[in-house]
Amino acid sequence: MQTTAPEEIGAKPPAALTPNPGLTPMMLNHAAWVTPDAAATTDFYTRIMGMELASTVLDDSIPSTGDDIPYFHIFFRMQDGSTLAFFEAPGVPPPAKASHPAYDLFQHIALQAKDRAEVLRWYEWLKSQGVEVIGPTDHKGLILSIYFHDPAGIRLEITTPLDVEWNRHTEKGYADLKLWEDCKAKAKAEGRDVPRALVEMIKDVRRRYEAKA
Repeated sequence: MQTTAPEEIGAKPPAALTPNPGLTPMMLNHAAWVTPDAAATTDFYTRIMGMELASTVLDDSIPSTGDDIPYFHIFFRMQDGSTLAFFEAPGVPPPAKASHPAYDLFQHIALQAKDRAEVLRWYEWLKSQGVEVIGPTDHKGLILSIYFHDPAGIRLEITTPLDVEWNRHTEKGYADLKLWEDCKAKAKAEGRDVPRALVEMIKDVRRRYEAKA
């Protein structure tokens, strides 16, 4: 009698890779995080960041899932109408410590300023309010940024494009993605350390860019 592997029972065939039918989000409506202190978060985003308190929700359960978690949900509006949102849910334990510093560095919210001068104004304003700021950092002529944290420990970035076409490099993006995936695949096939192979590849690419400059 032939046995069936557990993973084969009820397995669904992979979805066909069909082109997107023309659905692209219009804009950021909101992105949301947990805060341990809604009042401190409100002071920071209204007084320090200059946003409007846009909307609030009080509920004793999560509408999408029915989970019984009482919470206060608060939204802060930016100039274009997009919002940042937070949940305070007393009784929820603090999040676990990140397993690697990369999680605390890579995960962040980037907010756009008008120009370089405005980034520098933000820097001076935040410093005057006792906020610890990293930067300004010039990302290889692409954008200029400063970094800091809100009261909940969320990493924020104020940035302005230095390259007016900074988010229009689609062809290069796909080429870089292929370079990255090919390098990982080759390293795995050869039994090499993947991060080390990627570092070597990045250094080689950087040398070629610098040679053209």
